[in-house]
Amino acid sequence: MAGFDWPTLMRAGMKGLGLKPWEFWALTPAELQLMLGEGDGTKPMGRARLTELMSAFPDEMRGDGT
Repeated sequence: MAGFDWPTLMRAGMKGLGLKPWEFWALTPAELQLMLGEGDGTKPMGRARLTELMSAFPDEMRGDGT
């Protein structure tokens, strides 16, 4: 399995897209890929990933019921 080519990705993000370093590092690889024009961002989320996200970010009711 090949790793990320960070120097190339950093050049593309910071020089090509004009991102500030903190903006570059705040992106997910999928977001960067979409910004660079690769893919169309329509890859469906599977049930396993949805379950994982639901566990990581559970809905919480506030005291006012919302």
